[in-house]
Amino acid sequence: MELRQLRYFVTVAEELHFGRAAERLVIGQPAVSQQIRRLERELKIELFDRSPRLVRLTAAGQAFLPAARAVLAAEDAARAVAAELTGGSAGVFRLGTITGLGERLDRVLEAFEEHAPGVRVELVALPVRERLAQLADGRLDAAFVRGADPAGGVAAAQGGGAELRRRVVWEDELMAAIPARHPLAERPAVGLAELAALPLRLTERRNHPSLVDLVLGQCRQAGFEPVPGPAYSSLQDTLAAIGSGTPMWTVVYAGNARRMTLPRVAFVPFAAPGLRLPVELAVRSGASSRLLALLHDAVTGAQPPPAQSSV
Repeated sequence: MELRQLRYFVTVAEELHFGRAAERLVIGQPAVSQQIRRLERELKIELFDRSPRLVRLTAAGQAFLPAARAVLAAEDAARAVAAELTGGSAGVFRLGTITGLGERLDRVLEAFEEHAPGVRVELVALPVRERLAQLADGRLDAAFVRGADPAGGVAAAQGGGAELRRRVVWEDELMAAIPARHPLAERPAVGLAELAALPLRLTERRNHPSLVDLVLGQCRQAGFEPVPGPAYSSLQDTLAAIGSGTPMWTVVYAGNARRMTLPRVAFVPFAAPGLRLPVELAVRSGASSRLLALLHDAVTGAQPPPAQSSV
């Protein structure tokens, strides 16, 4: 039994949806399903009743949930004690995350394992407003934000707290997700206007304003107003619907698309100049540490600083 398996189990138990749990954990849904299956084999019990439309805890899963939460709470308590005993040289680096980090997340975790082995990176998935608020009041150490800051780099978090410094560290390419049997799936690239007749299934603007504004704005520049598709619940549900062959499309970050194996869905680049969203790294103004430098170097590909024993 591994701690990550317990963490995945608790998250799925709270969401009662493997897709939403995977998005919250910032990992692929297959990894969540695989680890929970391993946990069930280890425990020799079924934790969830699964059906195409419903996920719910079994009686055994309901009984096991409080114990799993207790183990995770004990882990956090043990790490806090260790940090106090070492004067803060061991502890947790809390990072506000976004979906679609892909290979960059791997680089961050590998960099911390190699150059700051006494520090656990805790990934925190929150809506952007709450993410920035927790960064400002110190509950997060750093956070990624999609969509450049219109104020120009420094903004005060709503509700008080420290001012934040935001810097663009890369741009995320977007790809079109369409049914694999659609004629456009064979194209090396697709123009937005070619998708005008297909319904667009997109998250609500309140969930991701920068993404929605970019896609809708570029569609209008291409000369059409997108046909609204069915209501969006999660990326996994949307891709499953597209994979059923229903004519529709959505957008997926290229970093996510490269990690997905969905035979019934085609991920096609947009024709030049393409669609891209800037990603910023946000920190508190004046904050400076070896760990922040390590994080920045990991996502930008710079050479990390030499390993040290203190945070």
